[in-house]
Amino acid sequence: MSRVFRLIKRATREEEGITGLETAIILIAFVVVATVFAFVVLSTGLFSSERGKEAVYSGLQKTRGSLELRGSVVANTDGTTVQNIVFDVGNAAGGDPVNLDPDAVSNKVVIDYRDSDTNDANIVWTIDWLVGDADDLMEAGELAEISVDVSSESLAANQAFTLEVKPSLGGVMVIARTTPAGLDTVVDLH
Repeated sequence: MSRVFRLIKRATREEEGITGLETAIILIAFVVVATVFAFVVLSTGLFSSERGKEAVYSGLQKTRGSLELRGSVVANTDGTTVQNIVFDVGNAAGGDPVNLDPDAVSNKVVIDYRDSDTNDANIVWTIDWLVGDADDLMEAGELAEISVDVSSESLAANQAFTLEVKPSLGGVMVIARTTPAGLDTVVDLH
């Protein structure tokens, strides 16, 4: 028996073990660190998804008030220079109403003209309602003809130009065309 007792005493001599309290403290520390890490990951994910949602709603707001081109772009000329450019617009599918009163003070549509020599902001334009009700709002199912006065721009044959139609809310409609080599009285700008 004394031999067994000596072997046990030798086996347990100089060996230190971890007590249950130390194990519990280490386990609690791991749980706290994991909880903080999980909170940081979840917070970052929620923040990022909230930013993504804001971007989607902002994009929807921009497209909901947009106009779209319906049909051809036509230039009326005096034989040497273009006097006005005429095109039809409608409300984009599912879009919010757009104020098409050229004399409006606020919430109005602005049309800019640009070519290789000129950049004119807010040029003069008029509107003729082809399909619509009695107000100045472009709503679903309505159609309007816009005539842009470019007589002061010296737009001649074989010249590229751009019109930017900018509603107060929504996307910009860009009309980029080139006049043909010869100008008739009425020219369809394909």
